[in-house]
Amino acid sequence: QVQVVESGGGLVQAGGSLRLSCAASKNLFSINNIVWYRQAPGKGRELVAGISAGGVTTYAESMRNRITISRNVAENLVYLQMNNLKPEDAAVSYCNADYLGIPYWGQGTQVTVSS
Repeated sequence: QVQVVESGGGLVQAGGSLRLSCAASKNLFSINNIVWYRQAPGKGRELVAGISAGGVTTYAESMRNRITISRNVAENLVYLQMNNLKPEDAAVSYCNADYLGIPYWGQGTQVTVSS
């Protein structure tokens, strides 16, 4: 199995930036995909960005121009850089690791954006 732990959330003013981190307990090359999701209050969980074991990235079209997913394979870390944050971006962000076809979720990190 895989453990993933998110960090980096917090309170930021509208227009500001945050960088979230997802720490995986296994080598990133052994994990099929690591995907960031977010869930706003009263809404379903939505995909934000993902990166495959081979480094291929995918993004939600609605956020593509404001986010970047990257990784540090030496430290088993995946980052989500979010810029120009808006109040509607407030949500709990989750990291999901697809390892051997089984999804593993972290506990989430809260992103709060003040107007």
